[in-house]
Amino acid sequence: MIKTVGVIGAGTMGNGIAQVFAQSGFDVIVQDVAAAALDRARGTIEKSLGKFVEKGKLAAADRDAALGRLRMSTDLGALAQVDYVVEAAIEQVDIKRKLFAELDRLTRPDVMLTSNTSSISITTLAAATTRPELVVGMHFMNPVPLMTLVELIRGQATAPESMALATALCARLGKTGVEAADYPGFIANRILMPMINEAIFAVMEGVGTPEAIDAVMKLGMNHPMGPLTLADFIGLDVCLAILDVLYDGFRDPKYRACPLLRRMVAAGHLGRKSGQGFYKY
Repeated sequence: MIKTVGVIGAGTMGNGIAQVFAQSGFDVIVQDVAAAALDRARGTIEKSLGKFVEKGKLAAADRDAALGRLRMSTDLGALAQVDYVVEAAIEQVDIKRKLFAELDRLTRPDVMLTSNTSSISITTLAAATTRPELVVGMHFMNPVPLMTLVELIRGQATAPESMALATALCARLGKTGVEAADYPGFIANRILMPMINEAIFAVMEGVGTPEAIDAVMKLGMNHPMGPLTLADFIGLDVCLAILDVLYDGFRDPKYRACPLLRRMVAAGHLGRKSGQGFYKY
């Protein structure tokens, strides 16, 4: 029976994941090495829940109850008693593998360890544990409280029961779990990132302005957001990291990151979070 969920990482994805679990009646322990990140996360969750109350989608009492179910900690040891783990730390394989090895030692042997990674191999993360059958990818979409999809990734050794439990948990969160195999980029980013990359090549080659490219994809292809606006929203550094994972994993030149993307990341133009990407914020 899953009652308490541990979420590692208090960034954009971590706080969104913590919010949806708390809203769905789970006790949540959010762990991050930085106390400031935990304070920011609590503030972000309060604001997000407040918006749901304003729009009449959530009762004030339910918001207060959800906030009451949240606990913040800088100590990974605080997760020793949780019933389920979602890791949403920085997208670096060595850091994640170290975390999974530590979680394997800390948590009960029957506890599932899941990762919100958007492109790193679940099999590789699972191999850092003694319970690879209990390791699953749970790739939530941003912004987590609003997006219904969760990409569920089955590693080489993941047990069918683990996939079934993760799928049932998605339903309890009001999300739809869709299964993907453990190939670089899974489904979402394998299809999305080459499109974003191609849009950046089109800017570099002068095929169209960012505004023109986004307008074509919104008005012509009925996308809710143009690929360059979306890239700015995701973070150009994150887009570059995922493209590098795809390129390294497949060794196929079609995944080669556009030189303009590399240059923008080198310049610190990372999109919305830095105030400048393909657009100014």
